[in-house]
Amino acid sequence: MTRSTMTVDPSRPGRRPLSARWPQAASRAASVVAGASWLLGILTVASALLPPDRARLRLLTELLPYQAADAAAAVAAALGVLLLYLAGGLRRRKHRAWVAAVAVTAVVGLSHLAKGLDVEEAGASAVVLALLLGCRREFGAEADPGGRRLAVRRFGQLAVLGTVLGMLLLQAYSAQLVGRPSLRTQLHEVLLGLLGVTGPVGFASDRTADLVGSTLLGLGLLTAFVTAYFALRPAEPVALLDPSDEQRLRSLLDRHGRRDSLGYFALRRDKSVVFSPSGKAAVTYRVLHGVLLASGDPVGDPEAWPGAIEAALRLARRYAWTPAVIGCGERGATAWTRSGLGAYELGDEAVLDVRAFSLDGRPMRGIRQAVARVQRAGVTAAVRRARDVPAAELAELAAAADAWRGAGVERGFSMALSRLGDPADPDCVLVTARRPDGSLCGLLQFVPWGSDGLSLDLMRRARDADNGISEFMVVVLACVGAELGVTRLSLNFAAMRAALENGERIGAGPVARLWRSLLLLASRWWQIETLRRFNAKFQPGWEPRYLCYESGRQLPRVALAALEAEAFLVRPGIVRRARVSGRPG
Repeated sequence: MTRSTMTVDPSRPGRRPLSARWPQAASRAASVVAGASWLLGILTVASALLPPDRARLRLLTELLPYQAADAAAAVAAALGVLLLYLAGGLRRRKHRAWVAAVAVTAVVGLSHLAKGLDVEEAGASAVVLALLLGCRREFGAEADPGGRRLAVRRFGQLAVLGTVLGMLLLQAYSAQLVGRPSLRTQLHEVLLGLLGVTGPVGFASDRTADLVGSTLLGLGLLTAFVTAYFALRPAEPVALLDPSDEQRLRSLLDRHGRRDSLGYFALRRDKSVVFSPSGKAAVTYRVLHGVLLASGDPVGDPEAWPGAIEAALRLARRYAWTPAVIGCGERGATAWTRSGLGAYELGDEAVLDVRAFSLDGRPMRGIRQAVARVQRAGVTAAVRRARDVPAAELAELAAAADAWRGAGVERGFSMALSRLGDPADPDCVLVTARRPDGSLCGLLQFVPWGSDGLSLDLMRRARDADNGISEFMVVVLACVGAELGVTRLSLNFAAMRAALENGERIGAGPVARLWRSLLLLASRWWQIETLRRFNAKFQPGWEPRYLCYESGRQLPRVALAALEAEAFLVRPGIVRRARVSGRPG
């Protein structure tokens, strides 16, 4: 688990880097260096593939054998492609990417001279090397220790695999080998071939030599690329809320949980947490695609929120993560924007005042009809705290919730707890609906929102349940809420509610109508309009929720991380297993 404690390294005296003084300027400097490195990689690959200048090559062969020029061209091609990949790590200000890029750029410059006296490409390499050295202070982001161990393991595995395959390749072309090279000589040939260098083994035909050389070089490049990927990829530490941190969060929620309806969801055990220096506030988050994605408002005393936010931002700067927040309220968004982030209204949370709730009046006609239809079918509902539900029934409810889940994975990150019947959650409220024969047909779970509120966590229904079963259960809870001491109910989140309503108004402009049309199209997969209409039936109050982000150009990555965190986008199983296998337990 990533720890929140941050220290200043006293071994780096002198002027502070841009990343400590102006993060945006540091990001731009890193982007410039990364772009220059990427362009040098393109130039190097193109130069290695094009035939050399004959006049320069004749002059070069007076100094070096032609085999050295061919080897230098192969090395340049391999390192040029590697430089393309290193540019991604440089853009994220990774220190190890900078170290590797400095070494690669220096060798690339030499290889350009050795393969054909290409002084222009060597000069470009010198310029990029100067940029790298001049901006060295801006590449201080650390890498995930788990990623480092996995990179070493993958390098060892692929190096062994490449060596074995190379030996088998030489055995397959044994008839084309000149003489009878020993196994040691063949091994020497394979190891040099993986580096793109011509070895001591001779071949009867140039075609066989080219084929073996290209194959070995390809295996070597594969080893380099996979190793670099695991070494330089954005760190995604395993998200784990350990028992001690969970207990600290529960203590904060006991004192300040009434402020945010999403506060209890900070107790998801697939989140990490960073506390303020005073320990009176905390930010919970997960890291995806190099984005430190926090959820909801900070937990705890608002006076300590700035300390928790600054601790989270320091953590993001330490690993070159992009900070972002999903689902924070107006007060939380204000706190984050004061720390330098921007804010965008994602939508609105429907909040029901139980004391004022009534089924009377024309606006509630649809709800009355739904409730009456379900009651005529003989369905009954029960409202209980989780601690009052027998263990056997809890197991039945959990099994039914899994069976009724429409998606292949459990959705939710900022507004879902993703567990049911856990002994640590005795104050959760369960609403169950059963048919006259006793079979379960609907289930709601609400988590505590302070001492007098509940926040909707889980809403499931049987596929053959009567229409209106969800509305019926919400109404039953609202009617008996006073007996539980509940005065507020937080229902579903209505994404882009204002945009949907503005687009359907008379006189709406073309942009508003187009935006609404796009949201309706997305609703085919993500139920944006369905949830808005469901919430609106209850005539709730609307509380805005925001997305906070560092800069507009990072919004695509933030959106990708948010969609994956909420499980609207799911990585293929083989990718998830590969990434999880490299995380520290």
